[in-house]
Amino acid sequence: MHLSDLHLGKRVNGFSMLEDQAYILEQILEIVKTERPDGVLLAGDIYDKPVPPTEAVQLFDSFLTALADGNTRVFLIGGNHDSAERLAFGARLLQNRGVYIAPVYDGGIEPVVLEDEWGETGIYLLPFLRPAMVRHAFPDREEPFPDYQTALQAAVERLHPDPARRNVLVAHQFVTGASRCESEDISVGGLDNVDVSVFDGFDYVALGHLHTPQHVGRREVRYCGTPLKYSFSECGQEKSVTVAELKEKGETQIRTVPLKPLRDMRRIRGSYLEVTARSFHEKINPSDYLAVTLTDEEDILDGMQKLRVFYPNLMRLEYDNRRTRENRALEAVRDMERKSGQELFEEFYELQNNQPMSGEQKAFVKKLLEDQETGDGGDGR
Repeated sequence: MHLSDLHLGKRVNGFSMLEDQAYILEQILEIVKTERPDGVLLAGDIYDKPVPPTEAVQLFDSFLTALADGNTRVFLIGGNHDSAERLAFGARLLQNRGVYIAPVYDGGIEPVVLEDEWGETGIYLLPFLRPAMVRHAFPDREEPFPDYQTALQAAVERLHPDPARRNVLVAHQFVTGASRCESEDISVGGLDNVDVSVFDGFDYVALGHLHTPQHVGRREVRYCGTPLKYSFSECGQEKSVTVAELKEKGETQIRTVPLKPLRDMRRIRGSYLEVTARSFHEKINPSDYLAVTLTDEEDILDGMQKLRVFYPNLMRLEYDNRRTRENRALEAVRDMERKSGQELFEEFYELQNNQPMSGEQKAFVKKLLEDQETGDGGDGR
């Protein structure tokens, strides 16, 4: 069973998500009892901050204890939101309870080997890595790693997965071509990208970092997504846990088990009179986390406070009317005027291809734009 990005202790628009997180973890424990997996893979971002609040640590402690008490193995790595040192505290002791936690990366990763009717499976735990972290594990290397791609390539090659057996990698990185949403950390210019080919030696790659459930390149390289919605860009998603069943080498079955939150996250739209009418708000769960868009031409005085009488978990209030549309159009023009032709082209490319331009492509476009400005046709004439 593949999970990631719990972000325990997270606050969304000022609202603590701990009650919702406790509810969804209880639901996951029930799914574990039904599915009886050989292991639960937790692919990073266990906490929302490197120094999590006490309540978040207590919640995760209860979750791990319940899994261990049920004789369910746990394979756990840190993400970019976690402190690797804090997360790995007591890791050697916890192995006796079947809880395997990736230590601070030093370049030496030994797989945990499981065995079933189909043979052996090696599970490799690779925590979130930046190039500087990988550099320390390669003291004989003279040059620093220039980017995430070369750093991760070196780290993964050092794992030496046995091609004769099934191999599972738990990792926390951004794979080129995957789609992001608002609740994730964005690296400017796509500097944190790694190509999916880095993971070619593995039968299943349990990824964390991105909050939208999806596979990248091949279906066995998968982000399971967050168990809860953490931004309104995720309103249309169905959250789930991923179940991967590895049979004989080369045969992997993947399915999802849906999760039902304590409170959903949704958008509603209409005039103030429409959204406060009993016939309207009785159709939805009033305790859901809401973003309300009012279409009134005039702002409602103390609109947020008034709407919270009907929707106590209102997170965001926006207006969509003639004034706001004109303001958005004016701001869009100003935004375009502030950007260079190179920046606009890169944004357009990423919008069309769902991935950023490579360094070579950027250099090519830069040359074209420079030729255009100088009147050079590109062939030196």
